[in-house]
Amino acid sequence: MSGPSLYKRAAHQSIHNGAFTEGQELLEVLEQVFREGQMEHATVAVQALIEHWETRTIAHAESEEDGFYQKKSEENPDLQELIIMLKRDHQLFRDIINDIKQIIDEEGGVNEAVIDRFKTLFVLNEIHNHYEETYLFDEH
Repeated sequence: MSGPSLYKRAAHQSIHNGAFTEGQELLEVLEQVFREGQMEHATVAVQALIEHWETRTIAHAESEEDGFYQKKSEENPDLQELIIMLKRDHQLFRDIINDIKQIIDEEGGVNEAVIDRFKTLFVLNEIHNHYEETYLFDEH
């Protein structure tokens, strides 16, 4: 079920900004300890970053899909194509996180491919948030 803060642009944007900033900080820590060769710390950092994506960004995406998008589509059928694209972004978030987990399992830890995928997630998330915040609220 989607909460009331999803329906208010400022509150929704605040959710996005908080999750994005927190995730960026975790990624910076991961990159630093990885570059310094502190692989035990990198393992802890990558697990924290995966948990962040799953509990903040992906959980938020699921709440959007559980009512918010449906309501927006009913209010404005012209948004259906955009909503399909936004849902696809959410699936890409899930797929990339699963890919990261697989790389870690197969390679035995963090490597450049893991960091590159997290960077990709942040670019995709930034674009995704822009489209949501620009087109799904009455101010548009």
